Amino acid sequence: MNTGITPDYIDAVLEHVAANPSQAYEALMQDLRTTFPGRHISVCGGDDVSPRLSPAAGNAVCEIYYVATGEHCLSLTNDVAAATGIVVALRDDED
Repeated sequence: MNTGITPDYIDAVLEHVAANPSQAYEALMQDLRTTFPGRHISVCGGDDVSPRLSPAAGNAVCEIYYVATGEHCLSLTNDVAAATGIVVALRDDED
């Protein structure tokens, strides 16, 4: 299954978030959805994601996790082939 969530897509999202590090969650989410349409994008704080999960990618500002939809529920996945979107987890200033 080709979801369009490629390494280039992830890199572009990381660069975009790094260029706008002070945006509030809701504003950043709307900005990302406008800039990268066609896929589910959520934004949360890094402490909202279980430390047991490994990010797909990250930089000094955020980590990205893959999201899969199945049986009417969203879940985080490590399987890029199953991914239908991403979660951008912003790092705390203290990280």
